[in-house]
Amino acid sequence: MPYRRLPNTDSARLRALKRAVEMSKEIPPFKLAFSMKTLVKIQALLPAFENSISHQRQTLVNQNEKARTNQDTARKARLYITHFLKVMNMAISRGELPAETRTFYGIASDDASIPSLTTENELVAWGKRIIDGEEYRIRKGSTPVTNPSIAVVKVRYEKFLETRNHYRTINRRATECVSKTSDMRSEADELITTLWNEIEARYSSLPEEEKRAEAEKYGLVYVYRKNEMARKDLSPTLFGDDREDNR
Repeated sequence: MPYRRLPNTDSARLRALKRAVEMSKEIPPFKLAFSMKTLVKIQALLPAFENSISHQRQTLVNQNEKARTNQDTARKARLYITHFLKVMNMAISRGELPAETRTFYGIASDDASIPSLTTENELVAWGKRIIDGEEYRIRKGSTPVTNPSIAVVKVRYEKFLETRNHYRTINRRATECVSKTSDMRSEADELITTLWNEIEARYSSLPEEEKRAEAEKYGLVYVYRKNEMARKDLSPTLFGDDREDNR
């Protein structure tokens, strides 16, 4: 005995709902196999659900694009800050700058190592310390570090902050979209279950094969289990990858 299979992809859910709307246009209301109450709910949910899915997909595309941009600007900011510190350390080694120069950036005067810039938070914190420290040192009349200058470092650092903030905004939007679509997906699943239950109930007095044939016109999908005979041609591609409804 074939079992009914409910859609479990968003594309399949949309096709199930759209099929019900199509049938409502082809058949007079009093002949429909499902209630007007259900039809009204479908008509209200369908456009909103479709729009939410489309918006989510576009937002996720934007999120991936911004992630790559954020990684690139972070890499460049990290590179310029590292080079600045290396040039400063070499100038100290040559005796062109005093060891105390390091203290302007929050580094011990005898510490020639490069601080960890692995995480974005570290990059944000150290970038600010180094830019503020160098600008203060220059205002006091000290010889500026060059190649790269702090002005060039600052451009790269601020570009990183800009893309980082934009990326975080996109992430928040993506999370909101996913949550909204998830809520509507649950609503769609409940509505499709109600719809298909009503359709099957309408034809419950018919023999099983005839009942399934009528229900299939409304988009219901029936499949045979693996241990059963080859299944009837039930247009399985209509709803794609679906889940079993073990009612």
